[in-house]
Amino acid sequence: MAIPQSFIQELLARADVVEIVGRTVQLKKGGANFMGLCPFHAEKSPSFTVSPTKQFYHCFGCGKHGDAINFLMEQTGMSFIEAVKDLAQHYGLQVPEDDASPQDRARAAEQRQKQATLNDVLEKAGEAWRKQLKSSPRAVDYLKGRGLSGEVAKAFGLGYAPEGWRSLASVFPQYDDPLLVESGLVITSTDDNGGEEKRYDRFRDRIMFPIRNVKGECIGFGGRVLGDEKPKYLNSPETPVFSKGHELYGLFEARNAIRDAGYVLVTEGYMDVVALAQLGFPNAVATLGTACTTDHVQKLFRFTDSVVFSFDGDSAGRRAARRALDGALPYATDVRSIKFLFLPAEHDPDSYIRENGKEAFARCVGEAVPLSRFLIEAAREGCDLSSAEGRARLASNAKPLWSQLPDGALKRQLLKEIAGQVQVETQELQELWGSAKSKEGPPPAGASAAPRRDNRPAPRNSRRLPIRPAMEAGASNIARLVFRNPGFWEQLTAADHEVLCQLEGTFGDLFRWIDSQVHEHGAQPMAALLAGMAGQPFEAQARQLIEFDNLQPLGRQIEDPETPLSDLRVAVTRLHLEAIDMELKQVQSLPSGDGTRIEQEKQLIQQQLAYKKSLHDLGKPVRT
Repeated sequence: MAIPQSFIQELLARADVVEIVGRTVQLKKGGANFMGLCPFHAEKSPSFTVSPTKQFYHCFGCGKHGDAINFLMEQTGMSFIEAVKDLAQHYGLQVPEDDASPQDRARAAEQRQKQATLNDVLEKAGEAWRKQLKSSPRAVDYLKGRGLSGEVAKAFGLGYAPEGWRSLASVFPQYDDPLLVESGLVITSTDDNGGEEKRYDRFRDRIMFPIRNVKGECIGFGGRVLGDEKPKYLNSPETPVFSKGHELYGLFEARNAIRDAGYVLVTEGYMDVVALAQLGFPNAVATLGTACTTDHVQKLFRFTDSVVFSFDGDSAGRRAARRALDGALPYATDVRSIKFLFLPAEHDPDSYIRENGKEAFARCVGEAVPLSRFLIEAAREGCDLSSAEGRARLASNAKPLWSQLPDGALKRQLLKEIAGQVQVETQELQELWGSAKSKEGPPPAGASAAPRRDNRPAPRNSRRLPIRPAMEAGASNIARLVFRNPGFWEQLTAADHEVLCQLEGTFGDLFRWIDSQVHEHGAQPMAALLAGMAGQPFEAQARQLIEFDNLQPLGRQIEDPETPLSDLRVAVTRLHLEAIDMELKQVQSLPSGDGTRIEQEKQLIQQQLAYKKSLHDLGKPVRT
């Protein structure tokens, strides 16, 4: 979805940044401006100023600044598109969708209405369950037994789903409404003979934990039994408004506490989150019955530069930490802190604090294992470093982990440490890993646009690739496709990134910059890319491409359905062929007696044939 720049300008002209900021920050008039305590960092004296004439906010303490849209993005973690829509709704404006057909606009409007309706249905169920909690001594006693106060239960909107198969029928008179099934509140089933459909509540006799998105909308629930029945925990299923791989329990409630504390604590369950809030750690969140993903980590880094994963010290906790490591590595830049806290096997955060005190737990957080050390520990697992075989295995284990790190001082230091453990020189280890990569075959047909499952950054090669006229046209097309769909860059392979980042001249500078931005911030909206490229040597050419393609700012990871990925695959594959052709001519110019010529020529021809087959499989002719 593209939003016309003219609409954004109109929206910002109508919006009052003082009013938007004033929703969450207590502002006082101070001369021509308004002052208040910064919502983005902890401070005792106000350094946060809002200008009604400039329609701009700025914090002299932490440096955060921007307009009303920027504030919503920073404060709530919304994407650019989400912030524009929220602001437009507040001022009664309809966001135009000029790039979509009437049918697409109608479908999008219907989808938005469906999501809003599902949110309303879920909120209505949550309100009913909160009333049930007040009238259920057994549920109240359970929460009191877990040490929770009424204030904390209210802050998190806890409720109780009573016993009975159809309790929600008293809340929703039309119990056969399809929305109850679509929202995950009701389950339908039929017997083996295909008889009458049966409907019953998904959640029964459980403490209910509302799950909210960053805007505070109810998108699902988690339920915990009061006894030891199985399953102990039950989450809402995947729905149009809820995806476990993208959402974090408690993030909405913890967002301000995270900024105040300076870090976020990631735990294993929603009971941990509520208990920690009760015990003085309101900056905790939890994944929802799934491993921590790169989407989770990226969302957390919208609110803080410091993440502490807290897991039990048993084998299950170690496995969960290992999966979290994979999700965190692509975002472990030099200015971010990622740590892993392992409690004794017999404790969770709740029990540890109650037995040892808040200060003891805070010390554990401060002494948590840094990502660098945990990476080495993960790579060393099962390796006997007293033997050459064990050290070789360590090198093999460490390569895929190290490769996911963004370029920077941390990555270089870890390379030296790994080399020291393996007992080889740093350059030797790089050559070893590079040699292993050079023996890999080219990607199969259509693979150039396959998502990188490990999200590792593209390898950097000091060699620069001269750009032919045909390559320039292809590079221009690739750049336009990436600008139109920022998420496309993350769907290219490491080999694709490498050939693009090796290009000489303006396009090489542009692709190297895009690559660094994606690994630093994820797929950014066009507004952020435009702001970030100010003063760069490729800015003028990039803006010409954008103007030529009539592109406008896009939301984070929102793709234009009219732009097929096959266009990107074809363009990148042809660029590979041009690069191989140049390299092949260089190799063929070597003296016939050169011992490396035959092997290099053979490898390049094999790669050339594979890329030509890719084009053929994509239904495109091979240029000769």
